[in-house]
Amino acid sequence: MGLVKTIDLSSNNLTGEIPFEITNLHELLVLDLSNNALVGEIPQDIGQMKELLTLNLSKNMFSGEIPSTMSKMDRLNDLDVSYNNLSGRVPSSTQLQSFPPERFVGNAGLCGLPTMKKCLEDADEGVPPVGDSEDDADELQRWFYIGGATGFATAFWIACSTLLLNRRLRHAFFHFHSCLKDWVYVKVLVFIARMQRVARA
Repeated sequence: MGLVKTIDLSSNNLTGEIPFEITNLHELLVLDLSNNALVGEIPQDIGQMKELLTLNLSKNMFSGEIPSTMSKMDRLNDLDVSYNNLSGRVPSSTQLQSFPPERFVGNAGLCGLPTMKKCLEDADEGVPPVGDSEDDADELQRWFYIGGATGFATAFWIACSTLLLNRRLRHAFFHFHSCLKDWVYVKVLVFIARMQRVARA
């Protein structure tokens, strides 16, 4: 059967395991075994079927891990292994990670991209979840405001105490304040007069 291009046995009452010899069909383009009662593991040598474009194993009772050899199936553009009993990490490859998460749902033990479940070894790497990063940022911002307010209050009371205890400095400060106020007042009047002349012209 080396010349067979398509096998579609979906929606039957097939039982048992997939014969490992099926991986010898190197010219196969479409394999659809969905919606049966097949058990066992996906053949480890399935990666030899490098011409395969469509692989549908959904709605069966396959168990074990997705074979790592599937990462070599770079022509695969349609994959569905949903609603089985698969477990472990989805093998890393540009092709497998490109499929939507819906193609892997119904397998409680599956983890890693593109599924929505993180693998335990990923959690042990110490990479904080997004929520924890946001909490840390909020905590840092809160302490920034607290520190700024405390520093301002401390500096304000130090300045006030200095002015209260040192009469010469207090007189100099109020003299400077009075001169600054007069300077600003004159500048504002000159600016208003200039604007009025421009408006009349």
